[in-house]
Amino acid sequence: MMFQKLTINNQHLRALLDVMIFALIIVFFHFLWWQGGLFKLLRTSFAFHETQLFMARIVFAPSAWIVENVLGIEIKTIGTTLYFQNLKGVEVNGTCSGLKQFYQWAILMILFPGPWKKKLWFIPLGIVIIHLVNILRIVILSVIMHNNPDIWHFSHDWILRPFFYVVIFAMWMVWEEKYRLPALRKKRGEKVPADTDQ
Repeated sequence: MMFQKLTINNQHLRALLDVMIFALIIVFFHFLWWQGGLFKLLRTSFAFHETQLFMARIVFAPSAWIVENVLGIEIKTIGTTLYFQNLKGVEVNGTCSGLKQFYQWAILMILFPGPWKKKLWFIPLGIVIIHLVNILRIVILSVIMHNNPDIWHFSHDWILRPFFYVVIFAMWMVWEEKYRLPALRKKRGEKVPADTDQ
């Protein structure tokens, strides 16, 4: 009984350590990107600049379409900016493209252990999900700018920007629970639950 209790505690400790490693990778990459000069270095590359602009356009176009055709909000678009009847606008520029989060997700998954065959499709799937979340984010910010522009900055900085990381954490948890830990148990010769994809 005491041994079983110790094993459970070790599992909890391992889970806590994994969450701490996740947080460390995310925070370190964020620091490296903005304060560590990675973004400035990449920005000097023509290919990176063009990729950012391309990504901004493919976030902007479906967002504008949803705002206008699904939500029925009258907009005028200039470049990659949505303008509303209250003369306020939401610009989708390179830093709104989701490119940083793509890099962050890919680096996280490359550094974290797990079966590489599954990483080959799980990383691109995560990038697609991040892209869709980004479109949703722009749509929500547009609705806020149209209806209540006074709370736009708060919503952008303190709700919808952190939401990216909630989604990344949720995807990482799926990776941990459904792919990495079952593969680890299988490698150790432990019984793997039938509902995991091995």
